[in-house]
Amino acid sequence: MGKRDNRVAYLNPIAAARARGPAPNSGPTIQDYLSRPRPSWEEVKEQLEKKKKGSRALADFEDRMNERWKKELEKNREKVLGGGEKKEKDKEKKEKKKKKLDGDKDKVFKTHFILEIHI
Repeated sequence: MGKRDNRVAYLNPIAAARARGPAPNSGPTIQDYLSRPRPSWEEVKEQLEKKKKGSRALADFEDRMNERWKKELEKNREKVLGGGEKKEKDKEKKEKKKKKLDGDKDKVFKTHFILEIHI
């Protein structure tokens, strides 16, 4: 039994492209691109000014965000640097809440106790 012939003919890609002929036009040519209408220098300046005016909203937004960040940093600095004063205030607030809750518990207990006596 003979071996199979698995040789493939070599095809020169450049020769194949030449045989196909010129490629069809797909889109504008270089000549079209170079001869396109372009704005004058004055028009370019106007467009740049419009862009600057349009981006003012973004600049305002960034300014507001920077101010908020500065305020937040100041608060955090106060917490870190002047922690003693804050702790005292927090303790006072906790004590007030505790007293208020204790008062509420007493009211609930009293009403519950009164209800049991009447029943």
